Amino acid sequence: MIPWLALLMSYYCLIGVAAENTQLEKIERCQTRCSQGLSCKSRPEFWFAPVCQDAPTGLTSNTVFHNVSISTVMRCEEKQKCTLHLRIQTVVDLMDSIHGVSICTNSAGMMTNCQTIHFNKASRRLMSGLPVKIENDCTEVSPNQQLQVTVKTVPSYCGISWSSMYHAPGCINKDLRKNVPECITGTLSYTENPEKKKLTVNVSDMLQDHDYHLRLCHKDFICTGMGAHTLLKKEQPSKTAVLPYSRPLPCLCIEGWSAVMDAPRVQVCPFKDRLEELWFGITFDPLEEALIWEPACPVTAVAGLCEKKEGGDCVDLPDSLQNISREKIMFAKVDPQPQLCMKFTVGSQSWIRCPFADGIKVWDVIVSKRHGQEELQILSQVTARFSVGPWVTSADSPLGQMTDMTFLEVEKHKPIELDLKGRQCNFCQQVKRIDVKYAATVVRCTKLCMSKLSSPASYASTGIIIPAAACISCIIVITLVLWLLLMVFRRRKEKRRGVCLSEKPTDTEISEVQSHRSARGRVLMPDPLKCGNNEKANLLLN
Repeated sequence: MIPWLALLMSYYCLIGVAAENTQLEKIERCQTRCSQGLSCKSRPEFWFAPVCQDAPTGLTSNTVFHNVSISTVMRCEEKQKCTLHLRIQTVVDLMDSIHGVSICTNSAGMMTNCQTIHFNKASRRLMSGLPVKIENDCTEVSPNQQLQVTVKTVPSYCGISWSSMYHAPGCINKDLRKNVPECITGTLSYTENPEKKKLTVNVSDMLQDHDYHLRLCHKDFICTGMGAHTLLKKEQPSKTAVLPYSRPLPCLCIEGWSAVMDAPRVQVCPFKDRLEELWFGITFDPLEEALIWEPACPVTAVAGLCEKKEGGDCVDLPDSLQNISREKIMFAKVDPQPQLCMKFTVGSQSWIRCPFADGIKVWDVIVSKRHGQEELQILSQVTARFSVGPWVTSADSPLGQMTDMTFLEVEKHKPIELDLKGRQCNFCQQVKRIDVKYAATVVRCTKLCMSKLSSPASYASTGIIIPAAACISCIIVITLVLWLLLMVFRRRKEKRRGVCLSEKPTDTEISEVQSHRSARGRVLMPDPLKCGNNEKANLLLN
């Protein structure tokens, strides 16, 4: 089925391209032409067709009309003043009972328009029984008009006719856009100034002797005006205008048309590939806990919620995909967390927008230190229910998996401490809100080691042991200081004794002592003799 659909679409695309590039034959005047030797003339008729007659024996449509063809030609009086005409060609087996041919066109809501071609009586008799070629291009049609074309005999015989539907070329044809007033839209070209958010638009090939409208619009079923509008006067030598814009949306287009009634319009969309501009304007309703987004342009896409991981990947949340076209979409019961994002997908392209990335959240897991240990607490601005459990990783689940979950209800502004007794170093806890439909998982890890005996009793015993250890340390330090002082004192004393022993008195010093003794009856000992260790000095004193 899909290959057939693709083939059908390709066929119609090829037809459209061919119709756009087909150049029509141009004629100076309309006329009726018959085979050589057959004299004919035509006149228009607008009244109702006469009642048909019974056909002669042996006369059928297949025996009268052959090789009927319909085409479109263009009759031009001057530049940009051309009209479309139908050219009908057929081969008729001429008989005495056929006096001519009637070519009629009929369209919805319009009167029947006929061209009646009469054969000269003499030439008709001369060429009776021979096939003759007839051609007429005097039926005027409008661009893109759908017609029913009927070829009958004159007089009209019942059941002797040829009929077919025909669709005239539309204004998509380049030849028509340049020459037929109903199709002339003008050609738009532009330059963009993204810094100033302005488009400079130039118009060429516009309808002569008429003013021209230019504006910006949002394209949907129709192009809705966006405020920026200007009128180019026919007297202006330069057909240029500057149109400011606010956002480069893919549906923002430049629209132009001539200042005439029911003039065709042309649109050029400078930003048609800028799909990334659509994924803004996400809002959050805190009362309804709803995430809301409305497309600024019609777009066929898929939107969903995802949870952004540390590596940058955004994992889709289950049951969150919604199709986008024109309507507003809403995700109800959403837990606002920085890592909860919206993912937009068009074909093979995806865009991620995180509306809570600025830190908007109603609850958090807080890591604090107490008595040298780390603690985890859940603090919420609303009353909510949570699932809590250790966060473990494995080779099969590198992003982590949930085990041994417990459930808590946290009241508004009343923190609850998570039990971490007996946990080891670098232990992680995962917390997720479970009273909403869409929520992300918050993981918090402790960096310090948690003692297996961490408890209030252990904290009390620690308060006794630490002061005792401090006192013992002080006693040891004081003892060491006293020991050092004693050692210094002993070394100084030994040093003094060593000096006295090394400095022995000479004979001259002894004689001086004796002379002092005889003179004054007492001995004045020099400094070296005061130690009392010199043997000679002792003898003199005796």
